[in-house]
Amino acid sequence: MRLLLTHGYFLDEDPKEKQIMKPYVPLGILYLSSHLRARGFDVDIYDSTFGTRAELFSLIDSQPPAAIGIYGNLMTRANVLAIAAHAKAAGWLVIVGGPEPSNYVDEFLVSGTDIIVSGEGERALERLLAASCAHENWGTIPGIAFRDPAGHVVRTGSPELIADLDSQPWPDRERVDIPKYLDTWRTFHGKASVSVITARGCPYRCNWCSHSVYGFTHRRRKPALVVDEIEWLIARYHPDMLWIADDVFTIHQGWLDAFAAEMTRRNVRIPFECITRADRINEKIAGLLGELGCERVWIGSESGSQAILDAMQRGVTVEQVQRAVALCKANDIATGMFLMWGYEGEQIADIEATVEHVKQCRPDVFFTTVSYPIKGTPYFARIAEKLVNLKPWRETTDREFTIRGRHSRNFYRHADELLRSEMADRPDLAAIDAARNALYATAQEVEA
Repeated sequence: MRLLLTHGYFLDEDPKEKQIMKPYVPLGILYLSSHLRARGFDVDIYDSTFGTRAELFSLIDSQPPAAIGIYGNLMTRANVLAIAAHAKAAGWLVIVGGPEPSNYVDEFLVSGTDIIVSGEGERALERLLAASCAHENWGTIPGIAFRDPAGHVVRTGSPELIADLDSQPWPDRERVDIPKYLDTWRTFHGKASVSVITARGCPYRCNWCSHSVYGFTHRRRKPALVVDEIEWLIARYHPDMLWIADDVFTIHQGWLDAFAAEMTRRNVRIPFECITRADRINEKIAGLLGELGCERVWIGSESGSQAILDAMQRGVTVEQVQRAVALCKANDIATGMFLMWGYEGEQIADIEATVEHVKQCRPDVFFTTVSYPIKGTPYFARIAEKLVNLKPWRETTDREFTIRGRHSRNFYRHADELLRSEMADRPDLAAIDAARNALYATAQEVEA
């Protein structure tokens, strides 16, 4: 059966990304494509990043109905549902996957979806395409959900994971317009970046973080084979830097040692950014990152309050975050920090502690968000009774829940103002006092 893969993210519909303009190719569906094509399946890709909904709908309408696979995440729910409904009306077999659909099986199955692939999708899709479309064959394929002829939802259990990532072909980058990504980067930033992964999954159990695709597994590629891909990327696309898109790049010091040795042996050096955890950075790892040319390390700090970090089950301490940032700086590596306001139980004292923590760290850049509960996580389950969805499910995302009794969005806006005032290159005491006074003045405002 022929398959069209797409992902429902349209850059032109994303006001924030239109300001940032740092797009990356959808590696997930490119891995699906290379896996399936290596096994003889007929696979097309519509990369919606620079496309439009109208263009995709026209493509669907102009072809004989086949199967369409749509990747969905937290932010693309409405687009995925619209694409699924349009394809279904045109006679296509609609398959959706990614971190979002498996958390809302019933909702997707009544909205134009025939099959939901839960978790890692390569093997489930392979078996679906190899099978006939008869429902009785679907029930033998692990990791999917569908409705049987009687309308009952059937879930076939956990997906088959690929134990040996080195057996997989590289993602099908040649099937999408990489030069357009590079040109966008260079137009807005004067340099271009491409993405690569060295591993799948995260074994840590932060209770607000979704593990709906890879579970709590961590599988790693051989260092030499990663360097093979990096060499090819440099020769083929001439990027100025890499984005290593692992959940926790420095998780294994032995692997990083071997990777650094292989990069050095081949005389391969290119700036890169990566994400890691503070407890996975020590003097040796920071030194290796510096030697490799790491340009920036992103660290999930989340809070400067140890009580909040413990409630999140982050498994790190405030002191570890501060030490990790200092070690990166000592090796001429820029640092970025992710911070989260509004986690269950947070008080003004915790916000003040976070402000002091960031002042102590002095990262090169930091981003804040107000915590949001993702369905399927322990955090969601913990506060489920407080959640209010103010709009129909299909028109919103998990980021837009109202949490009864939590401080208002206005309150967290003032927390942002306080943090940014304190972190200004030339702090203005009047601005700091005004932001702090506004924060305390709105402390009694709560979400309905």
